[in-house]
Amino acid sequence: MAINWFPGHMHKAQKEIKEILPQIDVVIEVCDARLPFSSENPMITEIRGDKPLIKILNKSDLADPEQTKVWLSYLEAQQNVKAIALTTDDPSVAKKIPSLIRNLVPNKDETGKQINAVIMGIPNVGKSTLLNTLVGKAKAKVGNEPAVTKGQQRIRLEDGLYLYDTPGMLWPKIVNENSGYRLAITSAVKDTAYDHDDIACFAGEFLLAHYPEQLKQRYDLTEMPEREVELIEEIGRRRSCIKSGGHVDFHKASAILINEIRDKTLGGLTFETPSMVEAEQLYFAEQEAKKIAEREAKKKARGRGRKNKPKKGR
Repeated sequence: MAINWFPGHMHKAQKEIKEILPQIDVVIEVCDARLPFSSENPMITEIRGDKPLIKILNKSDLADPEQTKVWLSYLEAQQNVKAIALTTDDPSVAKKIPSLIRNLVPNKDETGKQINAVIMGIPNVGKSTLLNTLVGKAKAKVGNEPAVTKGQQRIRLEDGLYLYDTPGMLWPKIVNENSGYRLAITSAVKDTAYDHDDIACFAGEFLLAHYPEQLKQRYDLTEMPEREVELIEEIGRRRSCIKSGGHVDFHKASAILINEIRDKTLGGLTFETPSMVEAEQLYFAEQEAKKIAEREAKKKARGRGRKNKPKKGR
């Protein structure tokens, strides 16, 4: 199931970012530490060019700490990228960001020229909360629903340093279908954009493979289910999600699993690794290329059919 959610204000924000980018010195992208790849916007890679990029893995207290270390090393190895991890409850690291911005453009800082940075991120990744930490007061709107910020704003962080805030943005088409599921698990898209049961099944399959001990401890499982459907049904039985006739209410059980992932009841979880997403990128790129080739072949076939069709009257 493909999950796409691209409101009109996101399209407008993309155009505005491209317009201001020539005057930007440093790009800041806030990602979710639980899914560093799926929560990054491919548009940023396309438009930033060689501008320095600060990649922030936010909500790292909700992620697997060992996997966060792996991701930080992976991102730091990329050209002109600085990666840091932030938690939702410790503002001390965030306070170092202005100094980090200045260090990335030393020529401007030493000459006293104005430095402009832009902060971007997908919906509900904690970008506005981070911004409020940086400025020391509630300059940006904050909420637990995606797409709270809907307009661009320019904020003075300190002398000679300005920060452009932008609305949370997804992109028109999520090619990697697994990324769509992961974004839904962490509530980066609104609940109306997907089916809870499908998302819970995707999450259950991943957790059975990568975090079985957390499942066993949380749901007091004596035997691990082999399949995700069996896991969710067992959660339903243990949480009294029973409909008339004694059947498990699968939808309610699915909602329990999703909510307990989001609120860290299951512990710190990371839903992707660098090697995993590299393999997925290759696979989905090949699938997309096949679809394009098939469409082109059909167009050519239709064109030949029209050309060879006999004209009326002959």
